[in-house]
Amino acid sequence: MIPFGLHVEGARIRGSDERSGSLFSYVDIEQKVPAKHPLRVIKAIVDDVLVSLDAEFESLYEDTGRQSIAPERLLRASLLQAFYSVRSERQLMEQIDYNLLFRWFVGLGIDDAVWDHSTFSKNRDRLLDADVAAKFLEAVLRHPKVKRFLSDDHFSVDGTLVEAWASLKSFRAKDGSDEPPSPGRNGERQFHGEKRANDTHESKTDPDAKLFRKGNSQPAKLYFMGHAMIENRHGLVVQADATQATGKAERSAALAMVDRHDPGSERRLTLAADKGYDTSDFVADLRQKCVTPHVAAKIKGSAIDGRTTRHEGYRVSQRKRKLVEEAFGWGKTIAGMAKVKVRGLASVRFKFTFAMAAYNLIRMPRLLAAA
Repeated sequence: MIPFGLHVEGARIRGSDERSGSLFSYVDIEQKVPAKHPLRVIKAIVDDVLVSLDAEFESLYEDTGRQSIAPERLLRASLLQAFYSVRSERQLMEQIDYNLLFRWFVGLGIDDAVWDHSTFSKNRDRLLDADVAAKFLEAVLRHPKVKRFLSDDHFSVDGTLVEAWASLKSFRAKDGSDEPPSPGRNGERQFHGEKRANDTHESKTDPDAKLFRKGNSQPAKLYFMGHAMIENRHGLVVQADATQATGKAERSAALAMVDRHDPGSERRLTLAADKGYDTSDFVADLRQKCVTPHVAAKIKGSAIDGRTTRHEGYRVSQRKRKLVEEAFGWGKTIAGMAKVKVRGLASVRFKFTFAMAAYNLIRMPRLLAAA
């Protein structure tokens, strides 16, 4: 029986993460990597994290069948793709093939064959639906070298738009009543004057993507929304998620992340957020969860009053909450989250959450050096 969440045809057994020795080469990859290279610090943490997830990985595979790529190597390679802004799996496989640093980090020997890019993608798809990215992020946060930098009490939350891998041409009437694009591989279609909304239209390329506008002066595009909750001491991401882009997505995701991070706790926390979170329902929900809402107050009709704003901690939270933008900025400019190259909410959630875990890891060399 194939475990829940596996959708790749044919049973697969788990591949080995053991590095094979070279019979014909005098090159030792380990010696080629400088002792002070920052990836050494990251790899030590990642290897410990992957060992802690061994039982999770084991549950994803059958006892018989063709051997898969080891999940540890899939995740290490995916981290490199985020760290070095590698645009595609094809380019990633090329880099691993001739870049000794990449081979070393992934766990391949100098003579080990590199996988075909399509094989790599299909094997990684096994991890998309198994919540592996969220479990990887949790395991990173549990690691002693990371945990020492985390605040237990003070947090911030925010959301960011992630452009979908689908064009506006694919946003068609659900009942098929609109005019189709002109013939051809990339047919044109005139949308001027046509009313389109998520209630009546959907993307034929990615039905999970939603039409959303950043502001009145911005064009509407197909988006998802990424969410992150950071701790306020160093701005490390403690929770991440992706949802469909709706007007209430940020607040709903924030409440869900608070519940996941500290379920059922009666310990008083603080949560900073921008003015978009300043609604009476959201503030009341936070207080019910023993969370003090350090939300930026709107000029008119604010749900935040003097009970909160009079304290110095509120002002500190307003300064610290901007750290979440650094995680979003890195994710978009370096890790490819400005426009995702996957489709479907589950895949986008995996990519975004994994990018936030990668952001935490890339911070570790400097944090540890300064400690």
